[in-house]
Parts: sequence; structure tokens; C-alpha cells
Amino acid sequence: METTRNKAIEALTAPIQKQWLTPKELQSEYGFGVSTQAKYRMDRKIPFSKIGKYIRYNRVEINEWLNSNRVEVA
Repeated sequence: METTRNKAIEALTAPIQKQWLTPKELQSEYGFGVSTQAKYRMDRKIPFSKIGKYIRYNRVEINEWLNSNRVEVA
């Protein structure tokens, strides 16, 4: 019971993360340079949305993309 309570407290006190990231925010949080992001977008390697002239990355899609491209080691 205590474990469930602790998890609930952690969930309530965890910082809220933005769903949509700018290229600079993606670089800051995930380490992909802005020019690397542009190359990946042109090659259609990274999921992104374009709203007018603005590029945005969905945090959930980026995490799924990273997990799907994971290489297992022996």
C-alpha cells in the first residue's frame, strides 16, 4: 500500500513536461543538433509536425521513435 501511495505522490509532484517541442527544446532535452534535425526531417527519418512555418516535435512520438530505433547489445 505504501508503494502505491509513494508512486501517486511522485506522479503529482513530477514536473509537467510540454507535449510539443521546438527544435531548440529538442536539442536541449535530447541532444540532437538543429542541423541534424533538419537533415533527419529532409530524409523523413524523424517524426515532426509543421504548422505554417513552425516545426514542432511531439514528445511521445520522439520517445517512440527512439525506442523503435534502439539497437540491442549482446
